[in-house]
Amino acid sequence: MKVILKQDVKGTGKKGDIIDVSDGYAKNFLLKKGLAEQASAVAVNSLKLQQEAQARRRAEEIREIRELAKKMDKCKVTVSIKCGENGKVFGSVTSKEIASKLADQGFDVDKKKILLKDALKTVGDYPVEVRLMEGVSAKIFVTVIPE
Repeated sequence: MKVILKQDVKGTGKKGDIIDVSDGYAKNFLLKKGLAEQASAVAVNSLKLQQEAQARRRAEEIREIRELAKKMDKCKVTVSIKCGENGKVFGSVTSKEIASKLADQGFDVDKKKILLKDALKTVGDYPVEVRLMEGVSAKIFVTVIPE
């Protein structure tokens, strides 16, 4: 019997898959628990329409993220940090501080997407990568100044 999975079923398939299973498994487990529906022509067509709509939404989302990356490229962020009298820095600049400064400029970026190779513990200019999604990243410049 051909069924369309409504949810992920371990060992059987993922949501939206059209699979062929035995009649007993389909009737007594998948259909009974609401994990699948019988693959009629109407159900298959509606599934294809849903998948096409989801693909269009995903493509639009990717396009928006790429535009954001282009706007954010070469952006400059200035962060102040406490320093002693002889230039010794207390603490370091974190990705949370950089994310808040980016938010002030109008870029809403999660702090987990900001990749710092090393902690910014000295005054100066640093290139920092912001990975917005798989394969899309922007390079910003962080200037650390004494407070």
